Amino acid sequence: MTGEYFRNNQFPGVLVDSSMTYLFRQFSSFVAVSFIATGVHYALLIALVELAGISAVAAALIGYGAGGTVSYGLNRRHVFRSDRPHHAAASRFALVAAVGFGLTFLFMSLLVNAAGVPYLAAQVATTGIVMFWNFAAHKIWTFSPYRDAQ
Repeated sequence: MTGEYFRNNQFPGVLVDSSMTYLFRQFSSFVAVSFIATGVHYALLIALVELAGISAVAAALIGYGAGGTVSYGLNRRHVFRSDRPHHAAASRFALVAAVGFGLTFLFMSLLVNAAGVPYLAAQVATTGIVMFWNFAAHKIWTFSPYRDAQ
């Protein structure tokens, strides 16, 4: 599809690159999966802070891990439709998630501890930042098309 163009019915005279349309649809699917994974993340975050009395930063990291598990399964199957074997995709996903984990720690620490931002507002901002990192890394590397070395 790369390089193919078609007429945009909503805006006559405007040509749209079909690869950009595919990327938009894929990103939209990624966002939908992210909402599900984020729901798991936030449910744990709130429960651990409000019910268990765990610090917001620690609870955010625990929630990140649980949400990441949900994210892997849904992204591999529904967003990127990867043919990469699980052992290869899971290890790559774990590395990308580790960077995201570090970014979550960094931004939550800065926003909650240094800037005094309420933990839920800080988590919303952090989620937005980390989401773009995750999509780019998973698209380019984690779930890229599998090429057998043989």
